[in-house]
Amino acid sequence: MNKNLKYVGLALGVGAPLIYVVPKLTIFYLLCGIYDVSRNRPLTWAVAKRYFFGNGVPTWLLSPINIVMDILTLPFWNKGVYRLEDFPSEYQEEIGRLLQVARQADLVGQLERRSGEFPRTMFFFKWYGVNVNTILDVPAFHQRWNYIQTIGVSVFNKKVSTSKHFGPLRVTLRVLYNLNDMEDKSAYIVVGDKTSYWRDNKLFIFDDTLMHQSFNETDKLRYCLFVDILRPSLLRRVLVSAVGVTSLCARSVNYLFYKQWKVVEQ
Repeated sequence: MNKNLKYVGLALGVGAPLIYVVPKLTIFYLLCGIYDVSRNRPLTWAVAKRYFFGNGVPTWLLSPINIVMDILTLPFWNKGVYRLEDFPSEYQEEIGRLLQVARQADLVGQLERRSGEFPRTMFFFKWYGVNVNTILDVPAFHQRWNYIQTIGVSVFNKKVSTSKHFGPLRVTLRVLYNLNDMEDKSAYIVVGDKTSYWRDNKLFIFDDTLMHQSFNETDKLRYCLFVDILRPSLLRRVLVSAVGVTSLCARSVNYLFYKQWKVVEQ
């Protein structure tokens, strides 16, 4: 109860002066945030508190842009969590081709010698449309893709999990594919009220601006293909331009979103 009162006091202490100084902007951001956080299921006080007062604040600050992205991608309604068959056929083909490349590249075998000393490690091959040089050479990852914008591999060490968190932008959707076989249900991802176990389903696609959390409670490393793909839209060129702007802006704030990771570069 005392903690809740603290947050109420913080909201009044910060919000009241802002409403007085910039009332229209403050109300605008409040309404955008309410819409944005209400997309989470279930919507609880804990979710709202994390969104407005915790690590969801950057997502709240970007909520007007994300709402514009929701409008630009209509009539493709945001499902939150997706199946592969929810995408247009050309998207399905490109995702399938990428997964085939990843399997043929033996990424697990190449990365296992370099991933064991850190709790969480990230290897990027492409970042919002821009090729990245890393310790592995997978030429197919650096080719031009029509819809795929980011290609990486995330590695979770044994008994390592993330905190609950929100991604920043809805220009793209997150595609995860677990590269190694998991033997039980101790490795999984939770998005809202949905839980997906890597043992049962290696492919998981979702809107990462929803609150989510990844777990690896096993005694083995977990290797996962980490991909951002353009949201389906009739205005593809507009979204590609938005990805380009995101790439430029993200370079200066990238550390905010990957400060808990060891990002391995060449």
